[in-house]
Amino acid sequence: MLPVLPLQNAVSSLVEGIGIALTPSILLWMVVGLVLGMVLGALPGIGSPVAMAIVLPLTLPLPAEAAIILLVAIYSGAMFGGSVAAILLNAPGTESAAATTLDGYPMAKSGLAKNALAIATTASALNGFAGAVILVILSPVLIGAVLAFGSPEYFLLALLGISLITIVTDGSIVKGLVSGAFGLMISTIGVAIFSPTPRFAFGQLSLYEGINFVAALIGMFAFAEMMKLAAQKTISEEAVELGGSITEGIKTVFRYPKSMVKALVIGLGIGMVPGSGATTSTFVAYAEEARSRVEGAFGEGDPRGIIAPEGANNPTVSGSLIPTLSFGIPGSGSTAVLLGGILMHGLQPGPVLFEEQLSFTYAIFVSLFLGNFVILAAGYTVIPYASRITDLDTNVIIPMVVVLSFAGAYTLADNWVDVVAVLVLGIYGFYMVKYNYSVIAFVLGIVLGPIAEQNLFRALSISGGEWSIFYTRPLSAAIVVAIVFVLFGPFIKPYVSRGIDRISS
Repeated sequence: MLPVLPLQNAVSSLVEGIGIALTPSILLWMVVGLVLGMVLGALPGIGSPVAMAIVLPLTLPLPAEAAIILLVAIYSGAMFGGSVAAILLNAPGTESAAATTLDGYPMAKSGLAKNALAIATTASALNGFAGAVILVILSPVLIGAVLAFGSPEYFLLALLGISLITIVTDGSIVKGLVSGAFGLMISTIGVAIFSPTPRFAFGQLSLYEGINFVAALIGMFAFAEMMKLAAQKTISEEAVELGGSITEGIKTVFRYPKSMVKALVIGLGIGMVPGSGATTSTFVAYAEEARSRVEGAFGEGDPRGIIAPEGANNPTVSGSLIPTLSFGIPGSGSTAVLLGGILMHGLQPGPVLFEEQLSFTYAIFVSLFLGNFVILAAGYTVIPYASRITDLDTNVIIPMVVVLSFAGAYTLADNWVDVVAVLVLGIYGFYMVKYNYSVIAFVLGIVLGPIAEQNLFRALSISGGEWSIFYTRPLSAAIVVAIVFVLFGPFIKPYVSRGIDRISS
């Protein structure tokens, strides 16, 4: 049985975390992050990973607490901001808001744009509150479990994360594996962790420290997205007039409590799965709501078609923090950038973070809760002015983001290699998307490669070179079973389904 953090320790750390989160400077950065996330999230082609990647190098002068809470706030704000463009322009600001377009845009076209925006704001914020509260309630069990993990378990968890590439990849599994393998290869550039031997440095001293993880993220998300956006002259030409009532939109959400609860559960659950992210959770929530409907026409402006994806997006933020903070395994592109920020500020996800920075961990959870007040207030305030989003021009946005990307990469270590990495990996990321290769699989490879290597050597040092340490411990054995299931499940499933069909017939 996994240990549980003593209640007294959890409560005292929670109180300290509340104190940190309520510090005026932290509150200020939280509000800045939320507003920035909401604005950038509303711009098609930007989204939360790009917004976070742009801001990440700029957080270097900030204390770790302020920097991480700023990034989490941008993440949370962008989840809501994406719905504005989805509803008004039929062009989601974030991938996770794509499901919102299915009913949000038709409702707006019918003259109820304010209703749709109010529904999205209310559903996102209320379930954001609930997700943060559940995260705090579950944290003693979560933290106790993390503290029970050792190097063998972390090595196997890294392998599990890499194995998940086979099920989180859209399209070809082979392309997903190729993407992940290339990410792993990039992670090995530089001097080996446990030896002075340089790898793939080609005699260049500037490559001995490897490719900066943050520079890679900026290239893969910010620069690559700007290349995609470059073909567009304006954000969108499909805007609708603002009609309807904010008050009626708010009331609508409270007429569908079951839809809200289902979206909350789906968002939290899927958010915990590495590689899934809010795009998966919002579409699953929408599909479940459409499947279980009693009446109504989904795709024609049904309010439940907005409640489901928007009610799932912010809980996904809470859920995705669990694998990111606990094991250093990002649940999405946004949490990969967040992980980059955590590492950049000298923090280490896992037992070290929970043992030495437990109060700070709770401060992140509390900030998630408080941030939803800002989402509600700002969301309702900007609704009357939301249609001005169509005035923005890509000729302004693209140069600004590209300059910030290069400048931010260079400030990481005053190293030209980081700038080149942004350019090269940005172009690579653009063509990966164009030819249906998985960017998330590539990022998982970069993130999990060093984790797997470090804990492999550490575990073998502990065991004196005995590989049995990876399957004789109960937790290790359970993870091995999960890896086998993930790797071979997709190949076995068709045969199992045929067998069941034959038996039933």
